[in-house]
Amino acid sequence: MIDLPQPTGAELWPPDESGSAARLHKPWRILVAVLEVVLAVAAGWGVYAFWHTGMATVVTRTDDGAVLESHRYFGGHLAAAIGLGVVAAILLVDAVRQLSLALRTRPRKPKD
Repeated sequence: MIDLPQPTGAELWPPDESGSAARLHKPWRILVAVLEVVLAVAAGWGVYAFWHTGMATVVTRTDDGAVLESHRYFGGHLAAAIGLGVVAAILLVDAVRQLSLALRTRPRKPKD
């Protein structure tokens, strides 16, 4: 049996740098969260507007006095309402994430 040294791959990775790691706690994220909430509210208003313009009620009266009522749906408007609703939900979830990253406590410094 020939015992040859096995490659470890250590030469493939750069050496560890002693630089500081990226900080997650950044107070300016509060502004990003507020902006995302404002955009989510605007998207919610768009959902309401598109949803109500996406449906129409048609009423027809016949000669014998019968009233026929039907509903017409416009797919483009309803699809836009659903799409804006998804965008608003994603914005709200990300706003919560941004707010939690902005307000979380900083790690304690080690005691000497």
